[in-house]
Amino acid sequence: PEKRNAMSPKLNRRMMEALDELEFRDDVGVLVLTGEGAAWTAGMDLKEYFRETEAHGLAGTREAQRGAYGWWRRLRWYQKPTIAMVNGWCFGGGYAPLFACDLAFAAEDAQFGLSEINWGILPGGGATKVARELTTFRNAMYHTLTGETIDGRKAAKWGFVNEAVPADRLRARVEEVAKVLLAKNPVTLKAAKDAIRRVGVMTYDDAEDYLVRAQEAANSFDNEGRKEGIRQFIDEKSYKPGLGAYDRTREKL
Repeated sequence: PEKRNAMSPKLNRRMMEALDELEFRDDVGVLVLTGEGAAWTAGMDLKEYFRETEAHGLAGTREAQRGAYGWWRRLRWYQKPTIAMVNGWCFGGGYAPLFACDLAFAAEDAQFGLSEINWGILPGGGATKVARELTTFRNAMYHTLTGETIDGRKAAKWGFVNEAVPADRLRARVEEVAKVLLAKNPVTLKAAKDAIRRVGVMTYDDAEDYLVRAQEAANSFDNEGRKEGIRQFIDEKSYKPGLGAYDRTREKL
């Protein structure tokens, strides 16, 4: 917290350990990533990454990169739905875990920035890719070239986060969304979130084929859940898909 949750090799190792610990626990349905103190993360710890790491040559640099990229990649394909709860500063390398989370909510006064241009380096760690992926070409270019910060409201307008809410409402809003996700079929949630990440780089035909195979794979893991959802909708008319989910507690009755 005293370094605004800057990402160091030690923090990156601990994050991977935490992801390992939580991924397949039955009592964990949704993973929420937030920051301690006044920041979500200030990005990479510059002292450790650009001085201490580089002092060990290429091998030291590659080892540090592997530690950071490893848990970001793990987070992108995590078994559980993931939510970024951006409570404060989100800078530089922090854009990578921001994008890795499936959903993102920010305090209205949170600050987002790619300030690397101001000290003469390229926004790395996937940050440039994230900016281009989440917002328009013009927004990404302006954000990267000027190094200016934006607040949570503009971050929502630009598409970096789903919503921006007053800071004192942030936790409640994230908990509200998490409860919605907890009511869904977890096998289908995993298939759906993976599909959203993958189909963006596919042709329409390739996406059609992928989604057919993804549904078949989901059926093989949880065919009874799928049948129960259809039964409650068609036979019982007990829920409306646009307004809620089927009752998963009745799957094995």
